[in-house]
Amino acid sequence: MKKVCFVLDFENFDDARVVYNSLNPEIKHKIPKTKIKVKLKETVLKIDIEANDISSLRAACNSYLRWINTALNVKKTV
Repeated sequence: MKKVCFVLDFENFDDARVVYNSLNPEIKHKIPKTKIKVKLKETVLKIDIEANDISSLRAACNSYLRWINTALNVKKTV
């Protein structure tokens, strides 16, 4: 099993909450061959990704990082 952990420390709780809430629907639609855990504590968002193989891990990482970036860009725009 391959693993990666992203720890993102946001400037404020509002930004962290927006990203956390944006990721929740994606967690429910599981990426094949992966296990995802997302935790929010104050301004820190922790994302643990486990996958059966390196290509699945890379795909999951790319997806989650893109979703985080999109959520932050939408928040800035709105």
